[in-house]
Amino acid sequence: MAKQDGPTGPSAGVVEELLNRTARIATDWLASLDRRPVGESASVDELRARLGGPLPTGPVDPLVVVEELARAAEPGLVAIPSGRYFGFVIGGGLPAAVAADWLTSVWDQCPGFYACGPAASVAEEVAGGWVRELLGLPRTASFAFVTGCQMAHLTCLAAARHQVLRGLGWDVEQRGLAGAPPVRVLLGARRHVSVDRALRFLGIGRDSVRVVPADTDGRIEVPALRRELAVEDVPAIVCAQAGEVNTGAVDDLAGVADAAREAGAWLHVDGAFGLWAAASPAFRHLVAGAERADSWAFDAHKWLNVPYDSGLAFCAHPDAHRAAMTATAGYLVQGGPGHPRDAMDWTPAFSRRARGFAVYAALRSLGRQGVAELVERTCGHARTFAAGLAAVPGCQVLNEVVLNQVLFRFGDDRTTDQVLRRVVDSGEAWMSGTTVGAGRAIRMSVSNWQTSDRDIARALAAVQAAAVGVGRG
Repeated sequence: MAKQDGPTGPSAGVVEELLNRTARIATDWLASLDRRPVGESASVDELRARLGGPLPTGPVDPLVVVEELARAAEPGLVAIPSGRYFGFVIGGGLPAAVAADWLTSVWDQCPGFYACGPAASVAEEVAGGWVRELLGLPRTASFAFVTGCQMAHLTCLAAARHQVLRGLGWDVEQRGLAGAPPVRVLLGARRHVSVDRALRFLGIGRDSVRVVPADTDGRIEVPALRRELAVEDVPAIVCAQAGEVNTGAVDDLAGVADAAREAGAWLHVDGAFGLWAAASPAFRHLVAGAERADSWAFDAHKWLNVPYDSGLAFCAHPDAHRAAMTATAGYLVQGGPGHPRDAMDWTPAFSRRARGFAVYAALRSLGRQGVAELVERTCGHARTFAAGLAAVPGCQVLNEVVLNQVLFRFGDDRTTDQVLRRVVDSGEAWMSGTTVGAGRAIRMSVSNWQTSDRDIARALAAVQAAAVGVGRG
């Protein structure tokens, strides 16, 4: 049989031209952010027409693919990196983090275990240690780089499930959940839905969940938590929150920690964005007591402004964390001289992206002072925006602006939604709607490192114009 040659790929010069052109498309996109509408300009049907069509029969020149992809996608892109994007607590990409993320794709390392990506493994080890120090978490806490807070919750709560059931003599990794002793989970009434979803993935259903009342800003009521913990003598997991998604409110973490410790419960903190307040001397007091938890979940693609997807899970009990996550097989190359860190011992993923490079770059580019300044500057912008809303006819700010979230509404639900639609359609800013209690509201989150005083002024002007327009309408 004749020897078969492999496919002939593009030459080095062609690849260089492709990547240079891609970099130009990317930099042109970033340069357009200040003048382009923040929202998309094409409908879903238009995007399907632009991006769709039959799968090509044969190969297409990679440069043509990239050029045509950029042109077809452009009207469907939301200017999330813009300083005037205020939706969903989404940050932009710090320049060093974006550049490191590009390198991550080019290097194409697989840091599931050290042998597949030694530099990626060590970058995660270093970056995880820096985050632990920056946020004041225990020096012995283990950590995992995951896709986002959803998987961080799953990782942490898997460790909690292991620890709580092990205390009752039940090995959940060996025996599963069938026949296992009951476990209670206590959640605040205004927790994020990703916590419930993580519990469901772990086989802990709604019947095992006890909902504890929260105050008007979403903080869990500690006396009610104490009463609930005293109802049954059943092992418990308590989930607290640093940064309610609508208001930014932070639970009384010291009080929750006291209640959990007295009951012998595992305390998990959902710090998706709010835990980064610990990096700021001006806001650190808001999360006092967080360091006493057993596990913490938060994102890097929010306030740290690392490109999506990037989340972190930390656990004060490394043995429980590792037992819940680790896997071995005869064909894997694990451990070795120098005791390298195999990330698959700590994450639900096996093969995955080397997320640590971008986090490493973000932290190194900012330093301790830069992270603190980022938190403080964006919180300052939120307060400025909230104060400016006082001059907008019919506007009511609904929350105490403690961090970077502003929640406001106009008279009734219909007016509120109309004002929001006009703001988004103007292209001047992008905010998201929400329902709090029985009413509609507008949620504005300042999370982007690029947001400036001018961006806040433009957003306020857009809200003012929208409110006046609806009033005349």
